[in-house]
Amino acid sequence: MSEVVIERRFAGPPSSGNGGYVSGLLARAIAGPATVVLRAIIPLDTPLDLSVDDGRAVLSDAAGGLIGEAKAADVADLPQPPTPPSLAAAEAAGRRAPSLERNFHPICFTCSVARAEGDGLRILAGQLEGAPAGVLAGVWTPDPAFADDEGRLPEEIVWAAVDCPGSFAWWVREQHHGGLLGTMTAEVIRRPSAGEPHIVLAWPIEGGAGRKRFSGVALFTAEGELLARGRQVWISFPQPAREAA
Repeated sequence: MSEVVIERRFAGPPSSGNGGYVSGLLARAIAGPATVVLRAIIPLDTPLDLSVDDGRAVLSDAAGGLIGEAKAADVADLPQPPTPPSLAAAEAAGRRAPSLERNFHPICFTCSVARAEGDGLRILAGQLEGAPAGVLAGVWTPDPAFADDEGRLPEEIVWAAVDCPGSFAWWVREQHHGGLLGTMTAEVIRRPSAGEPHIVLAWPIEGGAGRKRFSGVALFTAEGELLARGRQVWISFPQPAREAA
Protein backbone atom coordinates (compact mmCIF):
# COMPACT_ATOMS: atom_id res chain seq x y z
CA MET A 1 0.00 0.00 0.00
CA SER A 2 1.24 3.49 -0.80
CA GLU A 3 0.12 6.99 0.09
CA VAL A 4 -1.27 9.31 -2.60
CA VAL A 5 -2.16 12.99 -2.31
CA ILE A 6 -4.24 14.62 -5.05
CA GLU A 7 -2.98 18.18 -5.05
CA ARG A 8 -5.44 21.02 -5.53
CA ARG A 9 -3.88 21.88 -8.88
CA PHE A 10 -5.38 18.60 -10.14
CA ALA A 11 -8.95 19.55 -9.22
CA GLY A 12 -11.93 19.10 -11.49
CA PRO A 13 -14.87 20.55 -9.60
CA PRO A 14 -13.62 22.93 -6.88
CA SER A 15 -13.92 20.36 -4.11
CA SER A 16 -12.85 17.17 -5.90
CA GLY A 17 -9.97 15.71 -7.86
CA ASN A 18 -10.11 15.71 -11.65
CA GLY A 19 -11.80 12.47 -12.63
CA GLY A 20 -9.58 11.76 -15.63
CA TYR A 21 -6.37 12.48 -13.74
CA VAL A 22 -7.30 10.28 -10.78
CA SER A 23 -8.50 7.52 -13.11
CA GLY A 24 -5.15 7.67 -14.88
CA LEU A 25 -3.28 7.34 -11.60
CA LEU A 26 -5.23 4.19 -10.82
CA ALA A 27 -4.81 2.86 -14.37
CA ARG A 28 -1.01 3.09 -14.13
CA ALA A 29 -1.14 0.08 -11.81
CA ILE A 30 -2.83 -2.00 -14.53
CA ALA A 31 -1.00 -3.36 -17.56
CA GLY A 32 -2.74 -2.49 -20.81
CA PRO A 33 -6.29 -1.14 -21.13
CA ALA A 34 -8.02 -0.42 -17.82
CA THR A 35 -11.50 0.28 -16.53
CA VAL A 36 -11.69 2.75 -13.66
CA VAL A 37 -14.83 3.30 -11.60
CA LEU A 38 -15.00 6.38 -9.37
CA ARG A 39 -17.19 5.77 -6.33
CA ALA A 40 -17.00 9.02 -4.34
CA ILE A 41 -15.87 12.62 -4.36
CA ILE A 42 -12.06 12.67 -4.49
CA PRO A 43 -10.57 14.62 -1.54
CA LEU A 44 -7.89 17.20 -2.34
CA ASP A 45 -4.64 17.76 -0.42
CA THR A 46 -5.49 14.76 1.75
CA PRO A 47 -3.46 11.54 2.22
CA LEU A 48 -5.21 8.63 0.50
CA ASP A 49 -4.34 4.94 0.38
CA LEU A 50 -3.56 3.24 -2.93
CA SER A 51 -3.37 -0.55 -2.85
CA VAL A 52 -2.84 -3.04 -5.66
CA ASP A 53 -3.80 -6.67 -5.18
CA ASP A 54 -4.71 -9.48 -7.56
CA GLY A 55 -4.95 -7.19 -10.59
CA ARG A 56 -7.12 -4.59 -8.87
CA ALA A 57 -6.03 -1.10 -7.81
CA VAL A 58 -8.05 0.56 -5.04
CA LEU A 59 -8.02 4.14 -3.81
CA SER A 60 -9.53 4.71 -0.37
CA ASP A 61 -9.60 7.37 2.33
CA ALA A 62 -8.08 7.11 5.80
CA ALA A 63 -11.25 5.53 7.16
CA GLY A 64 -11.23 2.84 4.47
CA GLY A 65 -13.99 4.43 2.40
CA LEU A 66 -13.77 3.40 -1.26
CA ILE A 67 -13.05 6.29 -3.64
CA GLY A 68 -12.16 4.47 -6.87
CA GLU A 69 -10.98 1.18 -8.28
CA ALA A 70 -9.33 -0.05 -11.47
CA LYS A 71 -9.07 -3.39 -13.19
CA ALA A 72 -7.92 -4.72 -16.55
CA ALA A 73 -10.22 -4.12 -19.49
CA ASP A 74 -10.77 -5.97 -22.75
CA VAL A 75 -9.73 -4.15 -25.92
CA ALA A 76 -13.18 -5.03 -27.25
CA ASP A 77 -14.66 -2.66 -24.66
CA LEU A 78 -12.93 0.31 -26.30
CA PRO A 79 -14.66 2.35 -29.02
CA GLN A 80 -13.48 2.71 -32.59
CA PRO A 81 -12.83 6.44 -33.01
CA PRO A 82 -14.10 8.36 -36.03
CA THR A 83 -11.53 9.43 -38.59
CA PRO A 84 -9.68 12.39 -37.07
CA PRO A 85 -10.04 15.78 -38.76
CA SER A 86 -7.17 17.78 -40.13
CA LEU A 87 -5.18 19.92 -37.72
CA ALA A 88 -6.73 23.06 -39.27
CA ALA A 89 -10.28 21.70 -38.86
CA ALA A 90 -9.57 20.73 -35.26
CA GLU A 91 -8.18 24.20 -34.53
CA ALA A 92 -11.32 25.78 -35.98
CA ALA A 93 -13.50 23.49 -33.87
CA GLY A 94 -11.55 24.41 -30.75
CA ARG A 95 -12.50 28.03 -31.23
CA ARG A 96 -16.12 26.91 -30.66
CA ALA A 97 -15.36 25.20 -27.35
CA PRO A 98 -18.19 25.62 -24.80
CA SER A 99 -15.69 26.56 -22.09
CA LEU A 100 -14.79 29.72 -24.00
CA GLU A 101 -18.34 30.99 -23.48
CA ARG A 102 -18.96 29.57 -20.01
CA ASN A 103 -16.35 28.60 -17.43
CA PHE A 104 -18.05 25.46 -16.13
CA HIS A 105 -15.46 24.61 -13.45
CA PRO A 106 -13.22 27.68 -13.01
CA ILE A 107 -10.30 25.68 -11.60
CA CYS A 108 -10.65 22.45 -13.61
CA PHE A 109 -7.24 21.05 -14.49
CA THR A 110 -8.47 19.89 -17.90
CA CYS A 111 -10.77 22.53 -19.36
CA SER A 112 -10.51 25.79 -17.42
CA VAL A 113 -9.32 28.69 -19.56
CA ALA A 114 -8.48 30.56 -16.35
CA ARG A 115 -5.53 28.24 -15.71
CA ALA A 116 -2.19 29.37 -17.12
CA GLU A 117 -0.16 27.35 -19.62
CA GLY A 118 1.88 24.82 -17.69
CA ASP A 119 -0.55 24.97 -14.76
CA GLY A 120 -3.67 23.55 -16.42
CA LEU A 121 -4.11 21.62 -19.66
CA ARG A 122 -6.50 24.17 -21.22
CA ILE A 123 -8.18 21.59 -23.47
CA LEU A 124 -10.50 23.37 -25.91
CA ALA A 125 -12.75 21.07 -27.94
CA GLY A 126 -15.77 22.34 -29.87
CA GLN A 127 -18.25 21.21 -32.50
CA LEU A 128 -16.50 19.87 -35.59
CA GLU A 129 -17.85 21.49 -38.73
CA GLY A 130 -19.80 19.08 -40.94
CA ALA A 131 -19.95 16.37 -38.24
CA PRO A 132 -23.04 15.20 -36.31
CA ALA A 133 -24.00 17.28 -33.28
CA GLY A 134 -21.75 16.51 -30.33
CA VAL A 135 -18.69 15.41 -32.31
CA LEU A 136 -16.03 17.70 -30.88
CA ALA A 137 -12.42 18.35 -31.81
CA GLY A 138 -9.58 20.56 -30.71
CA VAL A 139 -5.83 20.93 -30.78
CA TRP A 140 -3.72 20.37 -27.68
CA THR A 141 -0.01 21.12 -27.53
CA PRO A 142 1.17 19.68 -24.20
CA ASP A 143 3.30 22.05 -22.16
CA PRO A 144 6.79 20.73 -21.30
CA ALA A 145 5.97 21.37 -17.63
CA PHE A 146 3.94 18.15 -17.65
CA ALA A 147 6.54 15.97 -19.38
CA ASP A 148 8.94 13.44 -17.91
CA ASP A 149 12.69 13.30 -18.57
CA GLU A 150 12.02 11.75 -21.99
CA GLY A 151 9.76 14.62 -23.01
CA ARG A 152 6.63 12.47 -22.95
CA LEU A 153 3.41 12.90 -20.98
CA PRO A 154 2.60 10.53 -18.07
CA GLU A 155 -0.48 8.38 -18.55
CA GLU A 156 -2.49 10.23 -15.92
CA ILE A 157 -2.04 13.48 -17.88
CA VAL A 158 -3.29 11.75 -21.04
CA TRP A 159 -6.36 10.44 -19.19
CA ALA A 160 -6.98 13.96 -17.86
CA ALA A 161 -6.67 15.49 -21.33
CA VAL A 162 -9.54 13.41 -22.72
CA ASP A 163 -11.73 13.76 -19.61
CA CYS A 164 -13.90 16.88 -20.07
CA PRO A 165 -14.34 16.66 -23.87
CA GLY A 166 -16.52 13.59 -23.33
CA SER A 167 -18.90 15.57 -21.12
CA PHE A 168 -18.95 18.52 -23.52
CA ALA A 169 -19.96 16.18 -26.35
CA TRP A 170 -23.31 15.76 -24.62
CA TRP A 171 -23.48 19.40 -23.58
CA VAL A 172 -23.27 20.41 -27.24
CA ARG A 173 -25.65 17.70 -28.42
CA GLU A 174 -28.49 18.18 -25.96
CA GLN A 175 -27.53 21.01 -23.62
CA HIS A 176 -27.53 18.70 -20.60
CA HIS A 177 -26.50 20.17 -17.27
CA GLY A 178 -23.04 18.69 -16.94
CA GLY A 179 -22.11 15.83 -14.67
CA LEU A 180 -19.41 13.76 -13.02
CA LEU A 181 -17.24 11.08 -14.55
CA GLY A 182 -18.40 7.72 -13.22
CA THR A 183 -16.49 5.15 -15.27
CA MET A 184 -13.74 5.35 -17.84
CA THR A 185 -12.25 2.53 -19.88
CA ALA A 186 -9.16 3.60 -21.79
CA GLU A 187 -5.82 2.66 -23.21
CA VAL A 188 -2.74 4.74 -23.92
CA ILE A 189 -1.15 3.23 -27.01
CA ARG A 190 1.75 5.66 -27.11
CA ARG A 191 2.42 8.57 -24.79
CA PRO A 192 2.34 11.97 -26.53
CA SER A 193 5.35 14.25 -26.74
CA ALA A 194 5.37 17.69 -25.16
CA GLY A 195 5.59 20.68 -27.46
CA GLU A 196 3.90 18.94 -30.39
CA PRO A 197 0.31 19.60 -31.52
CA HIS A 198 -2.19 16.78 -31.01
CA ILE A 199 -5.82 16.35 -32.01
CA VAL A 200 -8.42 15.70 -29.30
CA LEU A 201 -11.68 14.09 -30.42
CA ALA A 202 -14.90 13.34 -28.49
CA TRP A 203 -18.30 12.05 -29.55
CA PRO A 204 -21.57 10.85 -27.97
CA ILE A 205 -22.25 7.12 -27.80
CA GLU A 206 -25.85 5.97 -27.89
CA GLY A 207 -27.36 3.80 -25.17
CA GLY A 208 -27.46 6.00 -22.10
CA ALA A 209 -30.60 6.15 -20.00
CA GLY A 210 -31.83 8.31 -17.14
CA ARG A 211 -28.89 10.34 -15.88
CA LYS A 212 -26.24 8.22 -17.64
CA ARG A 213 -24.48 9.43 -20.79
CA PHE A 214 -21.86 7.48 -22.76
CA SER A 215 -19.02 9.17 -24.64
CA GLY A 216 -16.05 8.19 -26.75
CA VAL A 217 -12.77 10.10 -26.61
CA ALA A 218 -9.49 9.84 -28.47
CA LEU A 219 -6.12 11.52 -28.87
CA PHE A 220 -4.19 11.61 -32.15
CA THR A 221 -0.94 13.04 -33.45
CA ALA A 222 -1.23 15.92 -35.92
CA GLU A 223 -0.76 13.31 -38.66
CA GLY A 224 -3.68 11.22 -37.44
CA GLU A 225 -1.90 8.44 -35.53
CA LEU A 226 -4.07 7.14 -32.69
CA LEU A 227 -2.31 7.56 -29.34
CA ALA A 228 -5.13 6.96 -26.85
CA ARG A 229 -8.83 6.16 -26.81
CA GLY A 230 -11.51 5.66 -24.22
CA ARG A 231 -15.15 5.11 -23.38
CA GLN A 232 -16.75 7.12 -20.58
CA VAL A 233 -19.88 6.92 -18.47
CA TRP A 234 -21.04 10.32 -17.21
CA ILE A 235 -23.61 10.78 -14.46
CA SER A 236 -25.41 14.01 -15.33
CA PHE A 237 -26.59 16.45 -12.70
CA PRO A 238 -30.39 16.68 -12.19
CA GLN A 239 -32.03 19.59 -13.98
CA PRO A 240 -32.62 22.62 -11.78
CA ALA A 241 -36.05 22.53 -10.19
CA ARG A 242 -37.15 25.69 -11.98
CA GLU A 243 -36.37 24.16 -15.37
CA ALA A 244 -37.97 20.84 -14.48
CA ALA A 245 -41.11 22.74 -13.58
